[in-house]
Amino acid sequence: MTTGLSYSGTVAGTMSYIQQIAELAVVDQTDANFVAILPAMISYAENRMYRDLDFLFTSTAITGYSVPAGSRQITIPDGTLVVSEQINIITPAGQSNPEAGTRTALLPTTKEYLDAVWGSSSTTGVPQYFVPFNDNLFLVGPFADQNYYVEIVGTYRPASLSSTNPTTFISLYLPDVFIMASLIYISAYQRNWGRQSDDPQMAQSYEQQYQMLLKGAAVEEARKKFTAAAWSSQSPAPIATPSRG
Repeated sequence: MTTGLSYSGTVAGTMSYIQQIAELAVVDQTDANFVAILPAMISYAENRMYRDLDFLFTSTAITGYSVPAGSRQITIPDGTLVVSEQINIITPAGQSNPEAGTRTALLPTTKEYLDAVWGSSSTTGVPQYFVPFNDNLFLVGPFADQNYYVEIVGTYRPASLSSTNPTTFISLYLPDVFIMASLIYISAYQRNWGRQSDDPQMAQSYEQQYQMLLKGAAVEEARKKFTAAAWSSQSPAPIATPSRG
């Protein structure tokens, strides 16, 4: 099994993220400046990976929200989801538990279509379409004739690695990619970002290594979702004839 990282190495079977970065960046891990930039470095590395890789583990389904009778709006708290992928209407009306009711998937569309076809509250029914209006508001059509609860499927942003959250999926299962992404940040920070001419190859080398490791991680995540070659869970087979891809 991969030897993962924990924030300070206090979790059994892991290495210390702080120690690894400090040794590779040749800096005292107790240095005040190093300690001060740790949160920003971790945030940089994690956010790059979350945006570059479509992680299966960040998928979630939230319930307890509804579209009220006579309305076409579903509102959720800010920051609940990063990407909304699917909305299911739960029937019968008033049933909040999707396991106790029936899920009916709404079709994604555009706000222009909703406004043109279902733009009046005079026409109501069980919603059939949805569109994200912003990060915490969805519009549906037609306007709801009763109060319908929904199940919203999407992705969320997990808590960052820290002293109070000593391990994450990334630190445990993708420590190599995490280290490379972190080194890109700290090597540029040490050279004040704009002064990489002192050693122009350092950050570029870390970037190249990160990109190389990222490709393998991307294939693995695609395999988990059956979106790899030929919509399967198999690795690409370049020597197969004919190839699956």
